[in-house]
Amino acid sequence: MKGIPAIEATAVHSNHHTQEIALMPRIAFLVISLIIASARVSAHDGPRPAADTDLHIAPDAVAAVQVLERFSTALAEGDVASAAEFLAPDVLILESGGAEHSRQEYLSGHARHDAEFLKSAGVTLKWRKASASGGLVWVGSESEIRTERNGKPLLIHSTESAILSNTADGWRIVHLHWSSKSDR
Repeated sequence: MKGIPAIEATAVHSNHHTQEIALMPRIAFLVISLIIASARVSAHDGPRPAADTDLHIAPDAVAAVQVLERFSTALAEGDVASAAEFLAPDVLILESGGAEHSRQEYLSGHARHDAEFLKSAGVTLKWRKASASGGLVWVGSESEIRTERNGKPLLIHSTESAILSNTADGWRIVHLHWSSKSDR
């Protein structure tokens, strides 16, 4: 699968289990985007606040966080075209040692895989902080993702950092960085 570094990096192992392990973190990273101001998102349930979510959103960062939330919701609903509207053309997305250097590069393959994964994953936001400086807002989040692999429950601990810029078209995501690890 050209264009998905996590898979390309493990393809030489010809071991299906190794490829599956490499793919899960790559797909799971995007789930972090789903956990904006609402605490729980899944494809079948609407947002549900979690009682233990620790939020620190500066008042001047709220509008940008709402854009990040709309991006996440559109992606979780499989509406990749709508999600794309919230990405700057030159967005930089980093995860699992790989990078996508533009909106077009992300949309050409990886975005659809992320949307498919999100259909069955439950995401619980555990912590979030957002702050603004000039025309930029940064958002940091920690979440838990619950899904299944090989018919068994899987818990993934994820982190996300996002930077949004206030452009002539409104707030746009200019950078995303996802990281995760699973409980073994």
